[in-house]
Amino acid sequence: MLKQRVITAVVLLAILLPALFWRTPEPFLAVAVVLIGAGGWEFARLNGCGSVASIAMGAACVVLCAVAWWLGWAEQPLPGLWLAAGIVWTVAGAALLRLGVAGWPGIPRALRLVGGLAALWLAWLAVAQARVTGVNFLLSVLVLVWVADIGAYFAGRTFGLKFTRNKLAPSISPGKSWEGVWGGVVGVLLLAAGWIAGDRQWGADVPSLYTRLVGQGWAWLLAGALYLSAMSVAGDLVESLVKRSAGAKDSSALLPGHGGVLDRVDALLPTLPLAMMLASLSTP
Repeated sequence: MLKQRVITAVVLLAILLPALFWRTPEPFLAVAVVLIGAGGWEFARLNGCGSVASIAMGAACVVLCAVAWWLGWAEQPLPGLWLAAGIVWTVAGAALLRLGVAGWPGIPRALRLVGGLAALWLAWLAVAQARVTGVNFLLSVLVLVWVADIGAYFAGRTFGLKFTRNKLAPSISPGKSWEGVWGGVVGVLLLAAGWIAGDRQWGADVPSLYTRLVGQGWAWLLAGALYLSAMSVAGDLVESLVKRSAGAKDSSALLPGHGGVLDRVDALLPTLPLAMMLASLSTP
């Protein structure tokens, strides 16, 4: 298993890193389209669709992304769209977690598929706009999710249930604790402070998300970091809810040793569009 994980990680990095740092955004946007299409296929399968319908879902994701790309939306400010996405993700995420695993099948499948399609498409458009904005900006969002996850893992293992009696969401993801959540938040705050210092020290041509937020004041940065950290956890839990409802351990076996695409991008699905929302609200 470890050998598979390492090989898969090396292959992914060999594809993603050159695309990310290419002089133009197009290669990275193309790779992101492929990943989103795969995520759409996985989501349909997790919701009981057959092979044809699942492929159609993946194709629909690719088509929507391609149309937005062709229309030039990756390069256009869309503050209204990001604000709407932020509101919907916050409300829908809270509602889904309240419904729990048992409540997911009660939602009409057509509505579930449309919601999944919209979430995947918005994530692609957000990552496309972030890459067009600049690598420093995009990385500051991606690393936020990774640091929140790593901080939550180590804080959960070290302090889990030592300060609180209840787990975060035992029926959805039994391993998660509130101590882990706060460990992730602390990690994100430290990351933000360090990234802001780095932007100022080296005079980044494109400011990071954190530098944009702190431009509106430290309170705005703190609120934004807390919000994004919480929503990254929500994205993880929502995907776990969908998998548990389907009786699946992983979203697929597309990435040997790592599960599926959705297993790797679940926390990014809400975080990317919400980061774009905060960035647009922080623009002078």
